[in-house]
Amino acid sequence: MAEFDYDMFVIGIGSGGVRAARFAANFGAKVGAAEDCYMGGTCVNVGCIPKKLFVYASHFSHDFEDAAAYGWTVGEPQFDWKSLRDNKDTEIKRLNGIYENMLANANVDVFNARATVVDPHTADVGGQKVTAKYILVATGGWPVVPDIPGKEHAITSNEFFHMEKWPERAIVVGGGYIAVELTGVLHGLGTKVTQLYRGLHFLRGFDDDVRYHLADEMRKQGIDLRFNANVARIDKDGDELVVDFEDGTQMRTDVVLYATGRAPNSRGIGLEEAGVELGKNGAIQVDESFQTSVPSIYAIGDVIDRVQLTPVALEEGMAVANTLFNEKSGPVDYTNIPTAVFSQPNIGTVGLTEAQARDKHGKVDIYISDFKALKHTLTGRDERTLMKLIVHPETDAVLGVHMVGPEAGEIIQGIGIALKAGATKATFDATIGIHPTSAEEFVTMREKVPDEDRRAAE
Repeated sequence: MAEFDYDMFVIGIGSGGVRAARFAANFGAKVGAAEDCYMGGTCVNVGCIPKKLFVYASHFSHDFEDAAAYGWTVGEPQFDWKSLRDNKDTEIKRLNGIYENMLANANVDVFNARATVVDPHTADVGGQKVTAKYILVATGGWPVVPDIPGKEHAITSNEFFHMEKWPERAIVVGGGYIAVELTGVLHGLGTKVTQLYRGLHFLRGFDDDVRYHLADEMRKQGIDLRFNANVARIDKDGDELVVDFEDGTQMRTDVVLYATGRAPNSRGIGLEEAGVELGKNGAIQVDESFQTSVPSIYAIGDVIDRVQLTPVALEEGMAVANTLFNEKSGPVDYTNIPTAVFSQPNIGTVGLTEAQARDKHGKVDIYISDFKALKHTLTGRDERTLMKLIVHPETDAVLGVHMVGPEAGEIIQGIGIALKAGATKATFDATIGIHPTSAEEFVTMREKVPDEDRRAAE
């Protein structure tokens, strides 16, 4: 008789949990997994996938405007929110089914129930006790709304994708990538948007030239960006919300969307009682093999708050499956992770920011190109693309690559491979460009930017 019901039991069926469960089962382990909310986690249901679909939708307003310059006559465009929302829901349900089928095909037992940790080898799953040699926690994160008067009137990204009515006016609070992306979606779909950030400039942690350039582009579009600004309280007045700001001013709006961060979803599931160490923000503390302070309990993904990206959670899930059931252990490499922000225009980035590079290496060489894309030579749209290379002056290694412009994520993915392979500036220079594309600019930049021309954001 087996000592445990399962070799591994996974709590949370998001991207990382599914990857770990599938491959552990493929390696011969008996695996169970539980999910009480979204099959597929944040990414599939209220994150990457619906967000990108909405970004696609929001681009059409610009496309209709630009079409005339290319000889097209387009009638008066009309946007139907319910059609977009319902079509998105259909696609999400399809993806939910794919996740369930992937686990079923791998012979993973799926429990559609809430699971909590009872002890190092036991979980309570909807009132049923199951035992496992290992427990893997992959419960992700959850949006945080500051404790201000009237916070119950605000929504988060969770509710954003399911709104009953599309707003004419919206206030977005936050300065991270989620806030920037949803601001662009709202604006592109016809909403008058004000985005607030309590700091001096949004997108903290991104390269400063990227931050400044995107802010300029968003303001050109008519988005009301306000830095050093925050909400003091929210009141409801009929169908409107009345928002008081900390500077004493007031604004009426239809929606207040908080995108001020996501906290690790680790509380109230028995972890502390079982002896698992949590950080101040609730992040589960793990070593390089994702083992917690309790040897039989592991954790991956947003709940450990390392790099909150779906592909990273997939790598972490794979690492756990390999370590526990495939005799292949090794840390996940978090260097040179390509990242995209689906702002409008997009951001693509890989490697070090200029500030990080200077802190680490001292002097660096900077190459920047700021230009109008070929498409807009006919449309007349005042949108500019930014590209930037950061190079080590002695080794010639490319330390960081950053872009703001159409399809930045698609372009940076390939450049991420180059950086992972150790590309130098000479490698870029020796590469023949594809003409005419924006991407060719990365292999044609020759003039270094003088140090005295650099600027930094706080």
